[in-house]
Amino acid sequence: MKLKNIIIGSILIMSLGCEQGTTTKKEENTPKNVILLISDGTGLSQISSAYYFKENSPNYARFKHIGLMKTSSSRQKITDSAAGATAFACGVKTYNGAIGVADDSTNVENLVEIVSSRNIKSGIIATSSITHATPASFYAHTLSRGEAEKIALGLVQSDVDFFAGGGTQFFNKRSDGRNLLSELKEKNFSIDTTSLTDLSEIQTSEKAAFLLANDAMPPVEKGRGNFLANATELAIQFLSKDSSNFFMMSEGSQIDWGGHQNNESYVISELIDFDDAIGVALDYAEKDGNTLVVVTSDHETGGVTLSAKSKTADDGTEFNDYNEIGMTFSTGGHSATLVPVFAYGPGSEEFAGTYENTEIFEKILKLTKWKVEGE
Repeated sequence: MKLKNIIIGSILIMSLGCEQGTTTKKEENTPKNVILLISDGTGLSQISSAYYFKENSPNYARFKHIGLMKTSSSRQKITDSAAGATAFACGVKTYNGAIGVADDSTNVENLVEIVSSRNIKSGIIATSSITHATPASFYAHTLSRGEAEKIALGLVQSDVDFFAGGGTQFFNKRSDGRNLLSELKEKNFSIDTTSLTDLSEIQTSEKAAFLLANDAMPPVEKGRGNFLANATELAIQFLSKDSSNFFMMSEGSQIDWGGHQNNESYVISELIDFDDAIGVALDYAEKDGNTLVVVTSDHETGGVTLSAKSKTADDGTEFNDYNEIGMTFSTGGHSATLVPVFAYGPGSEEFAGTYENTEIFEKILKLTKWKVEGE
């Protein structure tokens, strides 16, 4: 009888141990923070260029969970950045040009609005104007991406805690005469229009804004420096300074512009710059242990192929040099190719597979539990 009791007790202990182990694993799969990095206009060929042209190992190589995403918008097979980013930010398919509105033009709640209702901090970074299509989709609601002044007003009215990029003219040189920089200060923003600072300069600020160009930031090749990586790091430090949970979006905006121009060096330099920002996010996530990092693109631009360089021999015959890679383009616009999704951190395995771009939004909310079903 004693032996029987001992066996039963042992089974109970083992069962409790299994349940506790399961509970712990479940908790570890709930990220407290999310960093979404968007490389505008980037497909697999652009990403592949980092493996050939970056001097050190690309940060893309640090991911273990990778998926593929379909990018079409609600009315077009080939999306633009506005509809693509609205899918990420709001979880709906909409028409090209739409910012934070559904296909029927009604406003849709975005991630910044969702997290702010739970007292979770948020940040937005871009190498374009901060009012450009991708960043705008995370805080504004307009029928057209071209309404830059209305989008800037949307940023003032939002609950964003940190932002950095260009676009000063849409805040202080407006057709309506309003000075939105003054209005931002009234909302407890510290504002810098000259350069990024370090955390010590904004440590005591409630909110922080950096508008560092009249419109877009300059390209890397024209002196932007390490703005994207540095702004990403500063945002992480600022948003987490009070042990707060946070969501942030950081965009490498100008990879897309290089694709539109069919400019190889423009694409490669911006892609490498974006990869450096990925490194900043991954370094933090590895140390923190509670941060989900998701890296993807709204669409591919340029129809880029990495191919052997075409050369001419001394006798005039043309040949392909398989020891030298060149970037060729099939279009000056966007393409419909699937784009990769890379994920690291708690719940990152959820991003494997093939799915619609709206699933980025859904997967983030599912993992974080930032929005309860029915709310």
